[in-house]
Amino acid sequence: MAELVFFSGTMDCGKSTLALQMDHNHRARGRGGVRFSCNDRAGESIISSRLGLQTDAVEVHGSTDFWDEVVVRRTSGLRVDYLICDEAQFYSAAQVEQLARLVDEMDVDVFAFGITSDFRTRLFPGSQRLIELADKVQVLQVEALCWCGRRATQNARTVDGIMVVEGEQVMVGDVAPGDDALMDDALMDDDPPVAGVVEYETLCRRHYMRRVTAHGANLMAGSDQTLPFDIEACLWPGAGELRRS
Repeated sequence: MAELVFFSGTMDCGKSTLALQMDHNHRARGRGGVRFSCNDRAGESIISSRLGLQTDAVEVHGSTDFWDEVVVRRTSGLRVDYLICDEAQFYSAAQVEQLARLVDEMDVDVFAFGITSDFRTRLFPGSQRLIELADKVQVLQVEALCWCGRRATQNARTVDGIMVVEGEQVMVGDVAPGDDALMDDALMDDDPPVAGVVEYETLCRRHYMRRVTAHGANLMAGSDQTLPFDIEACLWPGAGELRRS
């Protein structure tokens, strides 16, 4: 029976690599499929892996209807047995429901890949609906690592090396100052552009809560100055009181 499977995790855990591998495996067995992506950092209509692998895909927009996409192909004589849906966190809740309907009513396997939560630790709408509707939710076993070596569980956004916890939910990373890289359907025309280079980093919960990125850790490690107060108490609210008790 067809299934809706959601493969989730943080950045750098191999989601897009697995998506490309699964597409290859199914095609090698004679199955026909369609690859979809949305806001891939390598460009439009592409599924790309940080390992350097990439292939073409259908770009998902706010107006994309997955039901219509499959119906048009099948009525044209094309075989559609499965869908590879990368960057699924950016899909709308309605689009995820379309994917579920394809599984239930047209026996199309749907393999969705995406980040669970954003840089504010909040669920993406697409990821939330996938968790609610998927037949299976699989957390990828390839562990992304924090700069400290612990397992990374959070996605952090930095602007010019400084971690931020406010801003638009969807923003392309690794962009130059003033670049038109804001791609949120809810973004208002009069919102100010982001000043600075936007990048992303995976952190363990401990260092996410303390707002300590690799850049910040390097600055602290490279400093030979002593401070007249407890650094731990400043990074972790309440630590000083706990220590005194």
